[in-house]
Amino acid sequence: MTGGGIPAIEPYAMPEAQCLPANRVGWECDPSRAMLLVHDLQNYFVAPFTSDAPPLSVLAETVPALARRARALGIPVAYSAQPGSQSERQRGLQLDMWGAGIGSDPRDAEIWEAARPQPGDSLLVKWRYDAFHRTELADLLRREGRDQLIVTGIYAHIGCLMTSAQAFMRDIQVFFVADAVADFSREDHEAALRWAAGRCARVLTTEALLATLPEPPTGLAGTSVPVEAGPRHVAHTPSAPPRGTA
Repeated sequence: MTGGGIPAIEPYAMPEAQCLPANRVGWECDPSRAMLLVHDLQNYFVAPFTSDAPPLSVLAETVPALARRARALGIPVAYSAQPGSQSERQRGLQLDMWGAGIGSDPRDAEIWEAARPQPGDSLLVKWRYDAFHRTELADLLRREGRDQLIVTGIYAHIGCLMTSAQAFMRDIQVFFVADAVADFSREDHEAALRWAAGRCARVLTTEALLATLPEPPTGLAGTSVPVEAGPRHVAHTPSAPPRGTA
């Protein structure tokens, strides 16, 4: 398919712990070093999935569970989101590959209801596969004093994987959460896990990651930290970035 957008995604079972590829690294997630990234979980990108079937039905549980624990432990939570109604120059070569992308309906650009940002979270405007490219993700990590990134969201073999590779090249330890990402198919999903585990990340399940993190203080489980009235919007890139700088 050329430039025709995203096809419907057939339901598939999430990879289970016993099916995960062997990791080359044994990094441990540290709440004082980590940041959680919720990658492109926007209505436009969620729409091709079947809402009440895996993998999306699993994502509706795992991503919020990770976000709740992160907020309760003071782990910063950042969301990446692509803007709607991009011009041809803004869209760049993605126009050739995927079509125009998110349109003019603001609901399509909104974060999926099951995993909405909470007060104190950061919202990054994103332009290419890699969530570091022309965003303030790297600056945000530096300001927060973080050198670990927990990666969740969609799509596993595209933006999630390329963001993870870029993080690795910046000496940021990546935790690629196998059942908190989703993809076009089980085959694409597994391919992303294999590449991440062998090249740039530690791959593990939500259950395994939560087991390595401390329990939140009494009374904070399942709550968000009310730092601000809403998510912080950062990384507003100029409206017409040069074409071809993906």
